[in-house]
Amino acid sequence: MTQDSTTPVLDRALDRLDLADDARKMLRTPHKRIEMSVPIRRDDGTLAVFPAWRVQYNNVLGPTKGGVRFHPGVNLGETTELARWMTIKCALMDLPFGGGKGGVQVEPKELSRQELERLARSYIRELHDLMGPDTDIPAPDVNTNPRVMGWMADEYDQIARAKAPAAITGKPLPLGGSEGRVEATGQAALYVLEEWAKRQERDPQDVTVAVQGFGNAGAHFAMLAHEAGFRIVAVSDSRGAIHAEEGLDPAPIHQEKEKGKGLDKVYSDTSVVDADGHEELDPDALLALEVDVLALAALQDAVTEENVGDVKAKVILEIANGPVSPDADDTLFDKGVTVLPDVLVNAGGVTVSYFEWVQGRTGDRWTEEQVSTRLKSRFDRVAPACFERAEKDGTSIRQAAYALAVERISEAIESRGDSCYFKG
Repeated sequence: MTQDSTTPVLDRALDRLDLADDARKMLRTPHKRIEMSVPIRRDDGTLAVFPAWRVQYNNVLGPTKGGVRFHPGVNLGETTELARWMTIKCALMDLPFGGGKGGVQVEPKELSRQELERLARSYIRELHDLMGPDTDIPAPDVNTNPRVMGWMADEYDQIARAKAPAAITGKPLPLGGSEGRVEATGQAALYVLEEWAKRQERDPQDVTVAVQGFGNAGAHFAMLAHEAGFRIVAVSDSRGAIHAEEGLDPAPIHQEKEKGKGLDKVYSDTSVVDADGHEELDPDALLALEVDVLALAALQDAVTEENVGDVKAKVILEIANGPVSPDADDTLFDKGVTVLPDVLVNAGGVTVSYFEWVQGRTGDRWTEEQVSTRLKSRFDRVAPACFERAEKDGTSIRQAAYALAVERISEAIESRGDSCYFKG
């Protein structure tokens, strides 16, 4: 397989660190890329075939781990990049996993419930022999949820002729899911924001926050941050944005969106703009609000060189994967804007997925309090380490996080024997 170019952030981490050549080569090259055609029978009897991928980027630290997204923009390049991010994220959080990612190029909102189930099951049928609790463990991502993962887990079990609760994570609780998984990404994002506020000696009540993306992660972050005292002044989704300078309560807005799913739908048809009593904004205008914190919880490249000049926030909280492009990231750093990076901020999801994997392998069931305690304990270690490494090296927090992760992967590679060892 030919060598891939890495992201600028990873390139810089590899260049700054004194690493063996083996680590550089392995981190620049995906371990395995799987391309599939996923067929389903439509409700009208016709056959539809969707392109799909699974990338198992690096398995030095353990089986690969990562979500599956259903989205029309899915492609091999995006999937590879996301799997690379997962490799860094798992290493940073000291999880016994490598990085993986998968996806199907489809507009899931155009599928019926039955067609969506067929798609989930078909994806697992194509992937089954190349995944499993010790090989590659899928999880939810964009447009996949506990029910979709439940269908996938059931299909895996049927093919395996055995129960394998650790083969897939993000499942519904009755099917072996973990307490705390749904809100984990938003909860961990709040932990990182609280660490920043503590270091800046900022009272949450004096910190204004705008949230772009009111899906699962964004909505739960907004609700939890509101409960913690932060002032949520704006939220947006794909249809619009709302703004209230005095602050708004995200909980009823989330409840209204959940009602919009209806009895016959999987995805909501309602928007945050359907909530009464708030000023409506163009979604792009939210990025330019004068707030302390801009939480980006939508999709990749929300802030690029084209619009980075409009950003007035003092802190960017990356809840989505890659919401700030590399060029824009450099610009923000030069302007003195603090970017709390995705590989740290949104790592709560994969961390609780790890907890689910452990519970599935042992047959244990943890309470929500146990999960929350373990999650906070891990972030209480990792988040300060990232801040302190950035201060020590004079780099961004992103570069610090990558350095910590790459060093951990490199140590594992060196422990097996690298070029230096075998050359004597």
